[in-house]
Amino acid sequence: MVDNNILIITATYNAAEYLPRLVDSLLAQTDKNFEWIVADGNSTDGTKEILENITDLNLIVDSAPDFGIYDALNRAISRSNNDYYLVLGADDILYPDAVSSFRKLIKSTNADMITARVCADNIIQSTRREWPWLYGQFSYVSCHAVGTLINKHLHEQYGMYSAKFPIAADQLFLLKAGDGGANIVRADFVAGEFATDGVSGSDVLGALTEGLRVQILTGRNRFVQLIIFFLRVIKNYRKI
Repeated sequence: MVDNNILIITATYNAAEYLPRLVDSLLAQTDKNFEWIVADGNSTDGTKEILENITDLNLIVDSAPDFGIYDALNRAISRSNNDYYLVLGADDILYPDAVSSFRKLIKSTNADMITARVCADNIIQSTRREWPWLYGQFSYVSCHAVGTLINKHLHEQYGMYSAKFPIAADQLFLLKAGDGGANIVRADFVAGEFATDGVSGSDVLGALTEGLRVQILTGRNRFVQLIIFFLRVIKNYRKI
């Protein structure tokens, strides 16, 4: 393992179309002292061949059948000895100074999570909102992928990503950690670009339904959450 404490994790399955842009963004990092684990779901479209040709990054490819993105993330987290990890989708982009900026804050803070701003749909997302009962995990972080560096020790306290939530396991984990008083450091820099065409973007009703389950499971008022759920269904009915 490289002498560092930052791990980047990417879960892939038939992602050959998107991977080159992500690879280019990692190669462009001003601080390349990080480990990158790609947990691949046994792709058949050339994804593994693209990864095999990468020689300029500290890359580990773990290719095996899995049960979805969170199963893959759990596998990668368990495999690495690094203290902090950052999740990147195959279609995300990390800006050149992102790793360097995260590392500076690791050294100067005692953070459980460091959340930076992200660009999604050409909009720079905030790192803080009020009211977890309304905004869920976004009351604590800007975005699970690209924007938030997570200390692995939080999983010892709040568990790994739950297999019961194939779309919203990250929401459950982040809400548990935030509600539990995790030390979250909010940074002003923009870490990169988050792609919005993933599962949560394509399965809007599924994402809304799992979000409702997460809010209720973490103790929010059931009646209030049902009202919010139906309002969001109405707002997004064209996408459902």
